[in-house]
Amino acid sequence: MKSIPTGRLYYSISEVSDMVGVKPHVLRYWETQFKMLRPKKGRGGARMYRKREVETLFQVKQLLYDQRFTIAGARRKLLDDRGSREQIELTFTRTDREEMLRALRRDLEGLLAILHRGVNGARARARK
Repeated sequence: MKSIPTGRLYYSISEVSDMVGVKPHVLRYWETQFKMLRPKKGRGGARMYRKREVETLFQVKQLLYDQRFTIAGARRKLLDDRGSREQIELTFTRTDREEMLRALRRDLEGLLAILHRGVNGARARARK
C-alpha cells in the first residue's frame, strides 16, 4: 500500500489500484457497494479519483481486509463515522435558551402582523 502523492487533483484507476493495492475490478465493484465512492469520469469514461475518494478506498480496504468487516458492515461503519464527524453539538444554558425563544417569538409575532396587514389590505381592495 503506497501513500497518496500530493499536488494532484485527480488520479486514474490504475494509479489508485497501485496505491491501494487492489485490482481495478475490485475498485469498480466497491463503487457499486459504497455510494460515497463516485469518481468523476473523463470524456472516454475513464475514472478520475479525488484525494478524498482515495482516502475512503484505503479505509474500505482496511475495514474489509484487515478488520474482516462484511461489505454491509463496512458501509455502515463508514456512514456512522462520517455522520459523527459532521455533527456539531451545541450547548445552551437555560438563559440562552429562554432568550432565543423570546427572540423567536418576537420574530414570529412580527411575521404574523405582516401577514394580517397583507390579508386585511387584500380584503379592503376586494370590497372596492
